[in-house]
Amino acid sequence: MKSEFIYGRGAQHNTHNRFLKHSSEILDDFLSYCEAENEKADTNKTSYLEIFPKTILNKVNSPDIGFNYSMNPYQGCEHGCIYCYARNTHEYWGYSAGLDFERKILYKSNAAELLEKKLRSRSWIPERIMFSGNTDCYQPIEKKLNITREMLKVLLKLKHPVGMITKNALILRDLDILKEMAKLNLVNVSISITSLSEQTRRTLEPRTASVKKRLETVEKLVNNSIPVNVMMAPIIPAINNHEILPLVKRVSELGASSVGYTIVRLNGAIGEIFTNWVQKAYPDRANKILNQIKDCHGGSLNDSRYGKRIKGEGKFVEQVAMQFKLARNLYLKNKELPKLNYALFDKHQTNQMKLF
Repeated sequence: MKSEFIYGRGAQHNTHNRFLKHSSEILDDFLSYCEAENEKADTNKTSYLEIFPKTILNKVNSPDIGFNYSMNPYQGCEHGCIYCYARNTHEYWGYSAGLDFERKILYKSNAAELLEKKLRSRSWIPERIMFSGNTDCYQPIEKKLNITREMLKVLLKLKHPVGMITKNALILRDLDILKEMAKLNLVNVSISITSLSEQTRRTLEPRTASVKKRLETVEKLVNNSIPVNVMMAPIIPAINNHEILPLVKRVSELGASSVGYTIVRLNGAIGEIFTNWVQKAYPDRANKILNQIKDCHGGSLNDSRYGKRIKGEGKFVEQVAMQFKLARNLYLKNKELPKLNYALFDKHQTNQMKLF
């Protein structure tokens, strides 16, 4: 029996967790039984599990990443982006990088407390921190839990700068805090927009904000004097590479200060997850997509070489780079994000923010 496409999710199956010697087949047996009996089992629900980490800041040692620390109030991400490099990290928690990554979300209720403790520590010197270096801090459950908002309050109170990246319009909920931070050059925001096509967005990123909402988010942030970078990440051959010029033109018209991009790379379990997905989502060009991705990474879907893994190499990559250079010259010439201000940081700040 041909397997059906799971709408509303990115991954179409669970991959084996490489850290587990023995994996349970109970759920698969149950689903097989239901299928044999022509019954449908509702397994498309998302579950949430509270965890209690000892730290919220993660030191970033990768030489090709432009920040020193990242912080992620959530592990796993309900957005379900099929290409997400963070999927592999879910295996460390005993889950699959496939559907488990989207269905089992771990949240850190004590994140704001941990952040303030770290920033107030005697040894802390202000450094570049990225909000959502791994999973999106504005994924759907944030609307209820407000963990990201509480962390932003800490950053504003201590006047510590931060960079943020998201693909969810929920960030507009926190305009009050972001505006205060922007006045002091304490924040810049990257909005991830992979495509101007809503059909492509729904296929690649099933539970993210719509393209329209993301474009509106760029405009509203800019209109509130919050610096915005747009990330077209990743570029996927034969899916969205033809949209570079129109996308950069559109976001420049909305006031974005800069654009960035990455080339898709399918490291670890993501190679299997993406291959399974693309054969269902784009059966007519699946082989073309996979072969062109391999051409960007030395003949392999998996590329972990520093300096090459994010930008890739080869003719296709050169063409992408030329298109972005042209797009920046045409639409973003002499524009860039303002530098963050680290001089205002005050770990001894005790005044309560009356605004909140």
